[in-house]
Amino acid sequence: MGRIRIGIDTGGTFTDVVAFDEESGALVTTKTPSTPGNPADGFLAGIEKVLALAGAKGADVASVSHGTTVATNQLLEGKVDRLGFVTNAGYEAMLEIARQSVPDGYGNSYFWVKPDRIVPRDLVKGVEGRLDVTGDEVRPFDEAGAREVARWFRDHDVNSLGVCFLHSYANADHEERMRAVLAEEHPDCVVSVSSQVLREYREYERAMTTLVDAAVKPRLSAYVTNIKSRLTDYGDLPFYVMKSNGGVLSADEVVHQPITTVLSGPAAGALGAAMIAKVAGFDHVLTSDGGGTSTDVSVVIHGEPTLTTEGSVGAFPSKIPMIDVVTVGAGGGSIAWLSPEGTLKVGPQSAGADPGPICYGKGGREVTITDAHVFLGRIPPHLLGGEIPLDVDAAASGVRGLAAELGLSPEACAAGVLEISAWNQANALRQVTVKRGLDVRDFTLTTFGGSGSLLLCRLMDVLGIPTVLVPPNPGNVSAFGLLTVDVKNDYVQTHVALADQLEAATVAGIYDDLTEQAARALRTEGFAPAQHRFVRTADLRYFGQAFEVRVPVPDGVVDVAVLADVADAFHAAHRALYGYDFSTDPTQQVEWVNLRVSGVGPIRRPEIVRHQVEAVVEVRGAPATSLETATRQVCFDAGDGYVATPVVQRTDLPPGASVAGPMVIEEFGSTVPVHPGFVARVDEYLNLIVTREATA
Repeated sequence: MGRIRIGIDTGGTFTDVVAFDEESGALVTTKTPSTPGNPADGFLAGIEKVLALAGAKGADVASVSHGTTVATNQLLEGKVDRLGFVTNAGYEAMLEIARQSVPDGYGNSYFWVKPDRIVPRDLVKGVEGRLDVTGDEVRPFDEAGAREVARWFRDHDVNSLGVCFLHSYANADHEERMRAVLAEEHPDCVVSVSSQVLREYREYERAMTTLVDAAVKPRLSAYVTNIKSRLTDYGDLPFYVMKSNGGVLSADEVVHQPITTVLSGPAAGALGAAMIAKVAGFDHVLTSDGGGTSTDVSVVIHGEPTLTTEGSVGAFPSKIPMIDVVTVGAGGGSIAWLSPEGTLKVGPQSAGADPGPICYGKGGREVTITDAHVFLGRIPPHLLGGEIPLDVDAAASGVRGLAAELGLSPEACAAGVLEISAWNQANALRQVTVKRGLDVRDFTLTTFGGSGSLLLCRLMDVLGIPTVLVPPNPGNVSAFGLLTVDVKNDYVQTHVALADQLEAATVAGIYDDLTEQAARALRTEGFAPAQHRFVRTADLRYFGQAFEVRVPVPDGVVDVAVLADVADAFHAAHRALYGYDFSTDPTQQVEWVNLRVSGVGPIRRPEIVRHQVEAVVEVRGAPATSLETATRQVCFDAGDGYVATPVVQRTDLPPGASVAGPMVIEEFGSTVPVHPGFVARVDEYLNLIVTREATA
């Protein structure tokens, strides 16, 4: 092997690893159990395992890229340690006032209560001083008061702080002076300031984003530092961490921007699936990443996952740019349980990797989605090609016990667990399509992850999706995605102005400043100026609207014509999103709100190999002479019971092969049950393309 780049995605149940040889272009993939007690153990075990499979040594490793769920899980579980908040005197109630957002509409929320604050009221302190909307000082910063506040937090053992002063997006001076005071009076404190985390208006969202950054900083920093120290055995390796925006950042820098990792793992999966689907000829794609704990879904249009700045993790809004991912608790380890009313529920609680599903034989006692699949014969009695044997009898015993409580047959109970899981996933896919004005039937679904493809036939029925693509090694798509990701940093500056009052020179100056910040960061990451790439966008709205639409800003000189083109793009985007626009109404003015620049440092991506289709091999419900097949009793429908079903290894299916259900296709890290009435064919890139038999 030559210079090897490694991508590692740590999930709740398994750690996925992909090694890419930059000289030969070869890819090696594997999986290893995650180690929740110390995720770094699974991380290092994954490196050792993939190097052994590749016949390589530690000295051959050129870099490591990592997708982590440390920040995500901390926020989802609400594990926020003692956290303080510093803001303007008189504005200490900002978090109580918040932003009005009734989750399910007023009709269903008679007794809606706002979510708990991230910082308790007694840990909020105000400091005198005030800037206006332009950044001019109205009242001077009270340094004596600031020192008193800093000492109070020090004396009360509050060691993580978020600082958010009014209008600091326009002028960071007061926040920087507060940071300097804290460094002198409380040097052990971890501090996040809003002008560095999110230089954008809307005080509540900026404050919450800053506080989330401060909340996850200690734990993420310790985790990244631990892994970085253990990677020293391989030399001075570049170590990158996946960001929510679809880029990576060096570990040294990401500890200063921890909030950028809150959707690290799901973002890598969406990017890997986007590249695979685009090469295969699919432009409009839904991605569904099914793991052991959750399923993450997103939308890809023209090869690019959609981005949002209106995302949240758990109960916490985070206004940083992130790939628009919706997560549901519908992974292989999701637990089936009975509600107080006696109805069957599935998730979001998960058995995770430890103790795991009942069939793992590690002490799990509650039926999970994986147990239901094992009981129905849809997955083999082992995982990872036999490395992890499964206790089928224990899973069957658990399913029968749950079925007795429900008064159902065991087959109907297990099928019911999977049906609920399928509808949970379908509802998540509707959230990223129907709720955004998109028709789910216009998309190809790409399923991946260890459990992502197990229910694809049912999802096709529920949603009316015509085609599903399953990539090769679907359990490792997120880790593969880490090797396709450029270094990327985002910069934003609020500049609110009506279009007819906007000065092109002012806009150009702001873009130049943002571009220089991005270039400085890319130089720090080791990219020569000739490699730098910059993407400009702007957030626009009609005057009086509360939220904006993001549109691209062309490269080159910003002049009046460019500003007019951007306004036209806004009208078109508004019409696509909401079904109307005011492009012909001179009374409706366009307002510019935020200017954005993304700095991109490109890396070499693995190439997806195209294979020659030499012959068509068909398998229709019975062994074919050209394929090695086994047979297993599988239940696809509780009413029909178990049927003898051919089982084929995916690696035995050449390009051009076509199999018809009932059939089970197995590989090292994943299984695809092909239900009766469906057909799966292998394309020239070794993807499985699943369609209904009538339209195949």
